[in-house]
Amino acid sequence: MTGSLLARLLRRSSPQQSRFICQRSISQSAAERTKETVSVEPPVLPAFDYVPPPYSGPSGDEILAKRKEYLSPSIMHFYKSPLNVVEGKRQYLFDENGRRYLDGFGGIATVGCGHCHPDVVEAIVEQTKKLQHSTVLYLNHAVADFAEALASKLPGDLKVVFFTNSGTEANELAMMIARLYTGCHDIISVRNSYHGNASGTMGATAQSIWKFNVVQSGVHHAVNPDPYRGLFGSDGPKYAKDVQDIINFGTSGNVAAFISEAIQGVGGIVELAPGYLSAAYDSVRKAGGLCIADEVQSGFARTGSNFWGFEAHGVQPDIVTMAKGIGNGIPLGAVVTTPEIAKVLTRRSYFNTFGGNPVCTAAGLAVLKVIEKEKLQENAFVVGSHLKERLKALKDKYEVIGDVRGQGFMLGVELVTDRELKTPAKEETLHVMDQMKDLGVLIGKGGYYGNVFRITPPLCFTKEDADFLVDAMDYTLSRM
Repeated sequence: MTGSLLARLLRRSSPQQSRFICQRSISQSAAERTKETVSVEPPVLPAFDYVPPPYSGPSGDEILAKRKEYLSPSIMHFYKSPLNVVEGKRQYLFDENGRRYLDGFGGIATVGCGHCHPDVVEAIVEQTKKLQHSTVLYLNHAVADFAEALASKLPGDLKVVFFTNSGTEANELAMMIARLYTGCHDIISVRNSYHGNASGTMGATAQSIWKFNVVQSGVHHAVNPDPYRGLFGSDGPKYAKDVQDIINFGTSGNVAAFISEAIQGVGGIVELAPGYLSAAYDSVRKAGGLCIADEVQSGFARTGSNFWGFEAHGVQPDIVTMAKGIGNGIPLGAVVTTPEIAKVLTRRSYFNTFGGNPVCTAAGLAVLKVIEKEKLQENAFVVGSHLKERLKALKDKYEVIGDVRGQGFMLGVELVTDRELKTPAKEETLHVMDQMKDLGVLIGKGGYYGNVFRITPPLCFTKEDADFLVDAMDYTLSRM
């Protein structure tokens, strides 16, 4: 990269007035322009009305050295030159030099309202001043208020909430509840899924790269209803036949539960084939099992068309698990089920010290209010649809893009070296990610082969942000 180009990339855009609530107008000419042109100059970040104060903390190199010495060697990092993030504002992150980056990953589909949203920050600070922690053995309105508000967002009789600290904890608890309620041990999950990294959820997770060689009993993995790589394309009921076959030939005929994401997140933003969930749910319920919806990534308006991912499939689960977007980055998770099913936990003492912490639940309530007030679900649908159309235009332009999929602000772009064979383009994926970071755009990656861009930005992403992200990807791909 030449010195003059580097200077242009590092130059900050001039400040201008900006709102937190996002603009939603869509220009068709943007997608058309993507098909017809190749960028000569690198794209420029949209203007933003905030400049961070100078950073005086340790450098990225110093932090990396400490990580290597004091943190687990299992902790990985993105990019050849790791990014030292020191501040976040709305849909942007800032590094130690004050450089601004567009956050297209949202802390792994976690930051929904935007980084450091003032309403969420205020709720956290005010509650911390009053009571940081006690225990749910005493009364406090924060946990009850949030539980009531959360239950109001779910259909039917799903209205009993148990709070946890993470998605892994939530899924562990959901699986245990199902086993207790049904008296059965067998659970069915879907291949390529990710449900957590504890003993039970590691069993439900169905990618070898996330599984250690420890005892993981009682979980069967059904064929993945993947419209892009699957055997039956988009024919959901054909895939669901494998669920019935597992019940018939792999269990006693009765099961505890079926657990599934509506869109596989870690697995590479894989949308389940239409008609799959309803057929799978039907087989499982006939076998006496409960249906668990893992909404850790797809929940809280991220998919745009619905508040919960399962709603797009026309099903109603018996248990819903959630985390990530629930607290905009606060360690918070939840299991929601019916009053009847919830009673099984009264058979013994079950307790979570930090589950329902007043600071965390105050943050969760603030998140629900922000999503409603700022119409972030509508924005995820409108801007997310625009972003997807522009990414699909890139697919028409570059052979290396094998598939574009997802809903709202949960989108995936799969790179392949051969469209017919669908050979994963792993090295190309890493190269494009690094180059886009240099241009000021941060995105994630996933999929078993590590060849899928995961685009899960804060829900306050604007149309201008979406265009900049695609322009940066276009610019990078054009120079490969």
